[in-house]
Amino acid sequence: MEKTIYLKGRIDSANAADTEVKINAEIGGFDGELTLDAGELEYISSAGLRVILRLKKANPTTKIVNCNSEVYEIFDMTGFTEMMDISKAYRTLSIDGCEVIGEGANGIVYRTDPDTIVKVYKNPDSLDEIHNERELARKAFVMGIPTAIPYDVVKVGELYGSVFELLNATSFARLINDGEDVDTLAKQSVDILKTMHATMLKDGELPSKREEAIGWAEYSANYLPAEIGEKLVELFRAISETNNMLHGDYHIKNIMRQGNENLLIDMDTLSMGHPVYEFAAIYAAYIGFSCVDKENCSNFLGITTEQCKTFWASTLKYYFEGSATTPEEVERMAEIICFTRIFRRTIKRYGVDNAEYKALIDFCKDYLIKTVPETDIIYFRDET
Repeated sequence: MEKTIYLKGRIDSANAADTEVKINAEIGGFDGELTLDAGELEYISSAGLRVILRLKKANPTTKIVNCNSEVYEIFDMTGFTEMMDISKAYRTLSIDGCEVIGEGANGIVYRTDPDTIVKVYKNPDSLDEIHNERELARKAFVMGIPTAIPYDVVKVGELYGSVFELLNATSFARLINDGEDVDTLAKQSVDILKTMHATMLKDGELPSKREEAIGWAEYSANYLPAEIGEKLVELFRAISETNNMLHGDYHIKNIMRQGNENLLIDMDTLSMGHPVYEFAAIYAAYIGFSCVDKENCSNFLGITTEQCKTFWASTLKYYFEGSATTPEEVERMAEIICFTRIFRRTIKRYGVDNAEYKALIDFCKDYLIKTVPETDIIYFRDET
């Protein structure tokens, strides 16, 4: 259980004793997690700090949130930030009139000015996600992946966002719309992709994509003929467990050009596993989600269907150049993983009887019923 007590105004020698009596009365016999909200606290003196110290001793889980800069500095200078969990209030940011430069399942990315962008998370309880993404971005950066690290967390209305400094950065989607060559940009994206996949992690260092993907197959099997469902699960289980770093949402809106450098954003889907999972996600972005919705490319990525197909084909061409693995083989593997994922995702979100999504469910089901029986393997030898 949690309890929040709100601190207001000033707490100093003139009112510290009375404040302590009021707080203790409010706490009563409560012995769970205690939060002191300092959003309206203007000042705290040494007498007030002693009140906080006694509260902390009586309730070891006590934490303080929403401190303004001045109050936080007092806690920091007196060593309280080393003794207990104390956090600053989040800066508020308006996105009114800001350009939307990307949108994914978890958030929307806005350009707030020429130097900065903010990713606003759709989930109002997203602080854990935000801090997790920051740590993942730092991990990737330290390991040599060209990525932008968020430097601030802000409040945007009732939601939270991560702020990135990307000076005049432009997404590959915008570059394509501005007339840059799709094939050339695909080659540049493969350079980053190969760097990421060549980064080998320790066991358990990031979430396993294999475990997640097997779950897609096991769920989907319940809605397929028994023999096909069983073979689908076998195909997924046969994919070897590897420790390659994977982005998980790799497409032209998450690749940014800043000056002469290309950077990745949206690192919250970072995981580890066989690169075939990455190609399944890339295929889904450029081709898979357009299997029924023919406007998906223009609505999601802002480019034409033909440009999506070209980017996908060029990605395969450059990644597997000189390899014994052919683009056609990888595409078939990516298709099966992609449509298993979409099949499971759509049924789980909307059910099998939702009229709006019936065509998508039927497409994926028909594809798997036709393709799985004639498929022996859905992974390739690691090319990195």
